[in-house]
Amino acid sequence: MHVFKLAALLTLTATLAGCSTMDRLASVGSAPPLTAIADPTTTAGYQPVRMPMPEAIADTYQANSLYRTSARGFFKDERAHRIGDILTVMVTIDDSAKIANTTQSGRNSTNTAGMGGIFGVALDNISDGSIDPSAAIEFDSGMTNRGNGSVNRSESLETSVAAVVMQVLPNGNLVIEGRQEVRVNFEVRDMILAGIVRPSDIQANNTIQSSKIAEARISYGGRGQITDVQQPRYGQQAMDAILPF
Repeated sequence: MHVFKLAALLTLTATLAGCSTMDRLASVGSAPPLTAIADPTTTAGYQPVRMPMPEAIADTYQANSLYRTSARGFFKDERAHRIGDILTVMVTIDDSAKIANTTQSGRNSTNTAGMGGIFGVALDNISDGSIDPSAAIEFDSGMTNRGNGSVNRSESLETSVAAVVMQVLPNGNLVIEGRQEVRVNFEVRDMILAGIVRPSDIQANNTIQSSKIAEARISYGGRGQITDVQQPRYGQQAMDAILPF
């Protein structure tokens, strides 16, 4: 059964590698194509965000007042607050983690049991005195365990990306999504960002810090000739997934 699974996996890998190889051969000498601008809500697998919402509060007006209870200011607010509005996200990531753990444990155990009386005499005669009846049964056990682990990680990213308001939740929070592609020679840099923000966290210049985005999804990477060279070949990736050692 495992042989058939291995053969099927190798066949599938070879097929996918062949398709990808043909695509790469067809694009020799050409720069990586940019993704066409499209409505994300029409893409396959798109799901509107659903979050727990508080009860809606109806607007109330005071006599001789220009304000309503849900208004954020007297003058028109130019910050993003409707579907289709654009705001700038200042992405700042400066994370570092350093963890070291050491574990050591040990245990030793000894148990002895002897036989006396007629059983002891019989055992002594049978073994010609090579076995001491007072310690006829003896068990020794020992266990030692040692483990070491460490994590040393550092990440730094500082950039900005414009995002579009895709959805307004019942409580007024905004679901945003932004994508940026930059091509330099034969390398494309991708920046993808999505999450939920509060309108009150958007600054007067219509920008917001990435640290204030809830359910943030930030992806930063690239594709092209340099990225392709840095990746292991398909055969090596397949062997890494199959080999148990």
